[in-house]
Amino acid sequence: MDRTKTPAPGSGGGHLLGLIRQTVPPIHPGGRPIVLGALGATVTARQLLRAVGLKKAGGVVGRVGAVATVACAAFFRAPARVAPRGQGLVVAPADGLVSLIEEAVPPVELGLDPTPRLRVSVFLSIFDVHVQRIPVDGVVTKIAYRPGKFLSADLDKASTDNERNSVVIAPTWGGELVVTQIAGLIARRIVCQAVTGAPVLTGSTYGLIRFGSRVDTYLPAGSELRVELGQRTIGGETVLASLPAAPSGGV
Repeated sequence: MDRTKTPAPGSGGGHLLGLIRQTVPPIHPGGRPIVLGALGATVTARQLLRAVGLKKAGGVVGRVGAVATVACAAFFRAPARVAPRGQGLVVAPADGLVSLIEEAVPPVELGLDPTPRLRVSVFLSIFDVHVQRIPVDGVVTKIAYRPGKFLSADLDKASTDNERNSVVIAPTWGGELVVTQIAGLIARRIVCQAVTGAPVLTGSTYGLIRFGSRVDTYLPAGSELRVELGQRTIGGETVLASLPAAPSGGV
């Protein structure tokens, strides 16, 4: 057998399944219980209504529930992303709109140097992908959760008043970066899968915020901003900034 030849494509059904898998993004693990719950509730309600003779009502509930289930699955989608190559690049941790670019002090619960640093805020509407991604190669050095309010995530004070979860990363290229997940008006659940002391790679998923939210990135001093206010970002792909050059003899 000539191993240099390209294998023949599989059966028609297998090829179609492969195309579907490439087109329809998977659901993030944090969203699966909600999607399955919506599906289960829909099927149960429909069967109960039909069992007591309310077939028409059961049909309506089934259709509405099916739409709600599909909407949930779409909300919790986690599409594959390809991180840009290049040393010292910081990518967007989330899909959304760059709503704020300003100097700000990192979350106080982290106990970091209180000197203000450049912060880029990305606002996520309910239509955006809500999976969060690691913005830079490095090692997680600290994680801190802080309960708070559920103000609209596009407000300036959401960064200080709302429930949040912050992750500190020591980038391979040097410096210190903070990425903060912030709950919003509707969001009531922050999922963070990062682990202190673990190495992380640019663009890999690490968390999820359920329904409307915001993600702040605090950049190391000397970073070069690469986005503008009002720009749309693609999590794991859009370059937010370039880190300052590593010191002599550094990595």
